[in-house]
Amino acid sequence: MSEMDAVSAISPKLDIAFYKTLLESTNAIPWQIEWSTLQFSYIGPQIEALLGWSQDSWKSVEDWAERMHPEDRDWAVDYCVSQSKAGADHEADYRALTKDGEYIWIRDVVHVVRDNEGAVKSLIGFMFDISERKKIEDKLFDLQKELEDLSFKDGLTNVANRRMFDSVIEVEWTNARRNNQPLSLILFDIDFFKQFNDIYGHIQGDDCLKKVAKVLSQGATRSRDFFARYGGEEFVLVLPETDNEAARKVADRCRSLVFREQIPHQGSSASQVITVSMGLGSTVPQHTDNLKDFLHLVDQRLYLAKQQGRNRMVDAG
Repeated sequence: MSEMDAVSAISPKLDIAFYKTLLESTNAIPWQIEWSTLQFSYIGPQIEALLGWSQDSWKSVEDWAERMHPEDRDWAVDYCVSQSKAGADHEADYRALTKDGEYIWIRDVVHVVRDNEGAVKSLIGFMFDISERKKIEDKLFDLQKELEDLSFKDGLTNVANRRMFDSVIEVEWTNARRNNQPLSLILFDIDFFKQFNDIYGHIQGDDCLKKVAKVLSQGATRSRDFFARYGGEEFVLVLPETDNEAARKVADRCRSLVFREQIPHQGSSASQVITVSMGLGSTVPQHTDNLKDFLHLVDQRLYLAKQQGRNRMVDAG
């Protein structure tokens, strides 16, 4: 089939010379493949300007497939072939290889042409350079991910925030109940933090929160252990598959880590340095148990630790 015949097949009702000029003056690259031979009967001359490969080098679908990024080739070829066999119009985005060895993003929009009996006769389509669009999409994706990360991260201490904790504890509670596994929770409160701010100022107070958050987060040593800022000067540590005895050891380690920082605190009646009070709860949740009740229990134990003089931990014992 000649180039003029291919253009006529695409739109036989229009003036062929006019339509050929129109097609070849756009950024979209028209093409046609005969289904019986899988050979290109036409591809627009714009292909050379875009990819560097000459117009006459596009012989068959093998040329199309070979000039595709290896990571995209299998799925793109399989998808386009299956859709074409089914007689379904389709489109695909993939990275195409330039003659210089670079890759650019292409969107191929394909229309299936049938004969009078309904059998697939040919494929006609347009290739679009969507590289700039992909760059914008990637930037938007990165920005969205950054925003999502920020929405789950405490802006001051750079640890997870209460919103993230609420999501994680729901998942771990469900897992523990389903698998009949223990779940432990430690709630921390910096002792006499208001007095610290009054004496040293809010800038030093913020610095104190950052330091305490950093050292307490080191108490979470396993991949599923989760640490977050609970609110104000309170922090929380979620310990999946951890019973009360093991959680007590983690709590002791956390208190030691804070003490080692030796952050001066003249306004504390519990110590001359920053200390923390802790409430600890451990449970193997049953179907009749309620997460809110468990959180309230741990909070009450933290309150008792503060009532009993601070710089201590209260649990079931």
